[in-house]
Amino acid sequence: MNSFLTFRLILPVYLFLFFIGGCASGPEEERVPAELAFAEEAEAVQERPHLQVEPLSVEEIAAFRELTDRSVIDRVTRTEREWRELLTRAEYRILRNEGTELPWRNAYNSETREGIYYCRGCHHPLFSSEVKYDSRTGWPSFWEPLAKISTDYREDRSFFMVRTEVICARCDSHLGHVFDDGPEPTGLRYCMNSAAMIFVPQEVAAK
Repeated sequence: MNSFLTFRLILPVYLFLFFIGGCASGPEEERVPAELAFAEEAEAVQERPHLQVEPLSVEEIAAFRELTDRSVIDRVTRTEREWRELLTRAEYRILRNEGTELPWRNAYNSETREGIYYCRGCHHPLFSSEVKYDSRTGWPSFWEPLAKISTDYREDRSFFMVRTEVICARCDSHLGHVFDDGPEPTGLRYCMNSAAMIFVPQEVAAK
């Protein structure tokens, strides 16, 4: 096999590993318009009662931020059958099978409103819009969780790499990965899947 043919065969593999490994940016021309993404997500939440989060008040959020003892978490455990009944196929692939959604073509990458992001699997508070930033990768990105008890971590050795997987501290659902190329003050980039979260705007929570 000549070297050119070998290169053509292995190039797609390298590109795939690069894309998966670092939440690398996808083609921006495939970006879903923000208003369309918001409308589709709002419709999905409206049609599925279990996605309708009872949001925390401003006072409750402030108190939650200070929590560090994971023993206070009201853990959620479900059988795989229960998870399959609760989630769509796409949600199950991400939350329970550690999948990754397409960049740009997701609900929250372009979301700029103030509010809180909750786990789609159990409604655990995860991130605040205050720490969301445009990482130019096509996925919603944050530089720290809402509280120390929001997220937990596992070593991910898939695709011949070592990464840090981010999971929900309440139900152990896969959220995304964290990398050390983020902005100050933490230097971290929490690269999350929109399909793993539910966003509740501040104006909705205040009602």
